[in-house]
Amino acid sequence: MFSRANAGWTEGSKGESRHKRFPEDFTEMLRTAVLAAVAASASAFMPTALPTATRRATATSSLKMQERSIAMPFLSAPPALDGTMAGDVGFDPLGFSNYFDLKWLREAELKHGRICMLGCLGFLTQEKVGTPP
Repeated sequence: MFSRANAGWTEGSKGESRHKRFPEDFTEMLRTAVLAAVAASASAFMPTALPTATRRATATSSLKMQERSIAMPFLSAPPALDGTMAGDVGFDPLGFSNYFDLKWLREAELKHGRICMLGCLGFLTQEKVGTPP
């Protein structure tokens, strides 16, 4: 015969064994554990401190080293991207800023982003309404 002290099993009136219910403390503990796991996984996507122009390392040696980009430390910093524009951390891996004006590149990026947003809106509209005849 099983008792409540034995592994959570009880004996019914007809001799069948059945599992006792979880105590409310266990469900509360389980909810707390799930909440902690969700909070920990969400904190993995929190942004770190943004790099600033003051964090650039300057080497002091007899040989003058080329200044490195903050965004991509293994590349040299593009001369046109000096940190004067908002959000400029020196990310230009293909070197477009060496050949084109930065204002033109910024306008092109905005235009392409707006066209992509209109394309997504058209996709959603066709999905909801249907394709034109």
